[in-house]
Formats: sequence, C-alpha cells, structure tokens
Amino acid sequence: MRGPPFPLDKATLRVYYFYMYKNSAREERAVSPGGVLWTVSVAQLMVSLDVSVVNVALPSMRTALGFDESGLSWVVNAYTLTFGGLLLLGGRAADRFGRRPLLLIGLALFGITSLLGGLAQSPGQLITARAVQGVGAALIAPAALAVLTTSFPAGPQRGKAFGVYSAVTAGGAAVGVVVGGLLTEYLDWRWVMLVNVPMALVGMWLARRHVAAAGAGDTARKLDVVGAILATLGTSLLVFALVRTETESWGSAGTIGGLAVAAVLLTGFFVYEGTAAKEPLLRLRVLTNRSVAGANLYMMMVSITIFTSFYFVSLYLQQVLGFGALSAGLAFLPFCLGLVVGSLYAVKLLARFSPRQLLVVGGIIGAAGMYWFSLIRPTGTFPVDVLGPSLVTSFGIGPLLVPIANAATAGVAPNEAGMASGLLNSARQLGGSIGLAAMSTVAAAATSNAAASDSAAERLTEGYGRVFASNSGLLVFAVLVAVFLLPRTNPSPLPGPAAHKDGAPGPRPGTRREEATPAERG
Repeated sequence: MRGPPFPLDKATLRVYYFYMYKNSAREERAVSPGGVLWTVSVAQLMVSLDVSVVNVALPSMRTALGFDESGLSWVVNAYTLTFGGLLLLGGRAADRFGRRPLLLIGLALFGITSLLGGLAQSPGQLITARAVQGVGAALIAPAALAVLTTSFPAGPQRGKAFGVYSAVTAGGAAVGVVVGGLLTEYLDWRWVMLVNVPMALVGMWLARRHVAAAGAGDTARKLDVVGAILATLGTSLLVFALVRTETESWGSAGTIGGLAVAAVLLTGFFVYEGTAAKEPLLRLRVLTNRSVAGANLYMMMVSITIFTSFYFVSLYLQQVLGFGALSAGLAFLPFCLGLVVGSLYAVKLLARFSPRQLLVVGGIIGAAGMYWFSLIRPTGTFPVDVLGPSLVTSFGIGPLLVPIANAATAGVAPNEAGMASGLLNSARQLGGSIGLAAMSTVAAAATSNAAASDSAAERLTEGYGRVFASNSGLLVFAVLVAVFLLPRTNPSPLPGPAAHKDGAPGPRPGTRREEATPAERG
C-alpha cells in the first residue's frame, strides 16, 4: 500500500492507513461471489414473484376497488407490458450508465410503486402503480444478470451460479401463488403489493454492500429511446384494443381505430430499427435466422398458455369451485413444481435429443393437458379438473423452456447473442400480455353466448373452458412451427456487423472487439 502523497504526523498517518485498510476491505467485500449471488437472487425473486403473486388476489381486488371484468386483467397486463416493452432498453441502459446504479434505481422504483399500489384507492391508481413497477423490473432484470455474469469466472462456478439463478426464476411463480394466497387469506390483498417493499430494501442493502461500483461501461453507446417508445406504445395500444372487444364489437370505430394505430406504431418501430436507429434495440437481420424466428414464435405460444392458465385457473378455483385465496394458491403448487422439475430435467434431455425433438414432444403433451383442462365442469373436483391436467400440462411445458432458449440463440453471431436473448425475453413478456387480453375476450364472448337458463357457475365455466381449448390449439400450432420452421440441426452463426468504416456498423477502429455484453444476454 502506497503512502499518502503529502507529509503527515504519526498520529494522522495511523488514521490514514486505517482508513485505507478499511476501504480496501470494503472493496474486497463488494465483489464477494456469495454476496453477489444473494443480491441477484433477491432481486430476481422479487421480479419473477410479482408476475404470479397477484393472481389469487384478483377477486379480492375486484371487490375492494370495483374493477370490471376487462379492467381486472390490466392488473397483470400493465406490469408485463412495460416490463417486456422496456427490457431491451434496460439492458442497454445498464451498459451505458453502470450496472449497480441501474440495479439500485430499479429496486428503489419497484419498492416505491409497490407501496403506492398497496395503498391504491381506485382501479386507475393500482394499474398505474403496476405499470411503473414493470419499468423498475425492466431495469432490475438485465442489470442483475449482468452483475452475476461479470462476478463469476467462466466454468463450473458460473454454471452453479446460473443454476441458482434459473431455479429462483422458475420457482418465483410457485412461491408467488402460495405467498399471494397466504397474504390475501390472512392479511389483505394489499399485502401482495406491500410485501415487495421490504424485499426491495433488502435488495438495495445487498447491492450497496456486495456489488462493485464499476464505471459506466461503454459511454459511447446510445440508447434507442425512440424504438423503445414505439414498441411499448404499440403493444400497449394493441392490448387495449383487444381488451375493449369484451364490451365493444370488433367492427366498432374504437376497436378498429385502436388496432390501426397500434399497427402503425409497430410498423414504425420495425422501419425505424431497420433504417434510422444508430444503436437499434433489434437488428432485423436477426429475424432472418429460421431458428431465432421459430423459437420466438414458439415462446409466444407457450407464454400465452402459462399466463392465461395462471389467470383463469385461479378464477375457476375461486369463483366456481369456491376455493379460498390460500387454497387456490396451494392448488397451483403441482403445476408450478412440474414446471420447475421439467426445466431442471431438460438439461439432461438436451444431451440426448435435439431442441427440435423436445419442442415437438413437449408441445404435444402440453396440448393434451390443456385439452383436459378444457373439460372442466361447474361441479368439478380438484383431482379430476385441476390436479390431473396441471400435472400433464406442466410436464409437457416444463422441459420446453431450456430448448427454446437454445434454439433462440442458435446460429447467431457472438456479438448479437445478447440481442437474440433479449428478444426472447420480450417475446415471453409481451406474448403473455397480448395473449391474456385476447383470451379475456374469448372467455367473455363464450360466457355471454351461454344459455340464459345456465347458472353463473355454468356460464363462467363455459368461458374458461373455451380459453383452455384455445390454448390447446395454440400449442398444436407451436408444434407445427417446430416441425416446419425450426431447422433439424443448429445453423452456422451468421457473420456479425462489419468493422467500422465511415460510420458503418461494427466496432470502432482501435477498440477491442468483444462479444455481447452480459446485460444484453439478459
């Protein structure tokens, strides 16, 4: 350790060296692998938990705040739309401004909006809080993954760290439905929002203590704000127009106008990304890869199935079978555990089978489980109408998640692997939001077309069953995508952008060429 650059007396010198020792110890502690793993696990658990924790509380939210049927779905959609729409921008921002600052900002924003959501007095206040929660999640998720990647060396240590990360991500849904049931049953629905506040505070404390305060990274990187705005507004308006069809006809001026403006915005996004964006969120050439395009389309079908299953099975359990919030949460455990076990076992299956084979077989099993779900009865029982189809569906869908990720990055140039990974995450979140809006319309139409002599339980069951039958059809379509679109063997990587010359895409002269940043890989 070097001495001070100015003369000091002995007493002051002791203080100086003591300070330098403590500061050195603090910096060493800041990069503790165990501490980093705890930090990332808490942050990721909070983000993944919030996708499912509100589901079993939805009936209580509707009663307390006066939601109508279409507005209730926005409690879920508002979060997933902003989360998915801004996920790629969050990864770019983490590279530009630094991972720890973005992680801290995201955790603080998530905690504050969770508090405001828990104190909401109207549907609009709760939906707004959920939307801003999604912004916080879009900052947390890529920054946390970047911190994890840069803190563990490549090899067994990083493999174990990612194993923990994947288990936390997959297990968040299982924990969410149980925690949501416990909080709603024994406290109040508001606690499904308020529970995030202490988690956010713990995450911030861990991040300040264990995550190194690195520099801002690539300060020359520009943020594609225009692209993010076009994508988020376009998808949000698309979902809004779909939700309106529950109360307005498809031919109404409001529905047609909303869909038309959404189409213009989304078209503008693709045109802007392909022509004007200097640092695009999405390079359109990535979509020319059959494996990437097929995997993202497949993921959207799977995401619709998972999101709508959590939503409508929860409503069926509580509004038709009469389950309480806690019982409904516990009823989801077999489904969630099947997803987790299937995800973990998929790593072994990939050693023997190709991603394409797993996606075909898993999709067929999942479609069979969804068809079984479509046979639910107003006087149904848990073993026959929920447990059986839950196990079949989860054992089919669970092993799909790893091969989908494998196919989504196959044949992609190293410096575009992060973009392909971010595209898959966005497809998962946005697919779930769009799917939930569309399936809410399907359920409402089937319910309204039921016989007038039917009881309320019979009409609701008719609507929910129609949703599950539609999900079965979507998984069959996903199987066809795997058969006819995904290549039989992994394609060779496409070449990355050429080197810079007069502003052409690629790395600038004199800079070291690197593969995709960790945040982009998130």
